[in-house]
Amino acid sequence: MTTTPTAPERAAAQAYLRLVETARAVLADPGLAPLAGMYLASPMAEADEALRRAGLSGNEARLLRLAAGLREGAVPGVP
Repeated sequence: MTTTPTAPERAAAQAYLRLVETARAVLADPGLAPLAGMYLASPMAEADEALRRAGLSGNEARLLRLAAGLREGAVPGVP
């Protein structure tokens, strides 16, 4: 059954994906990797806050389904 995510859920999934992409970029660059904590602090804080607002803290399964749907364009209401 597919459900349409709420705006806060969509925002949380998007923040999570930004965090993942930032982590990949930082850790893939040997010059940036030693500074990963500095580069990832802001995206982590954004994702944490978005998860809290969406009520997804502790509900990783729902978050990962939403994020996967955004990646695939399968989440209703997300272009």
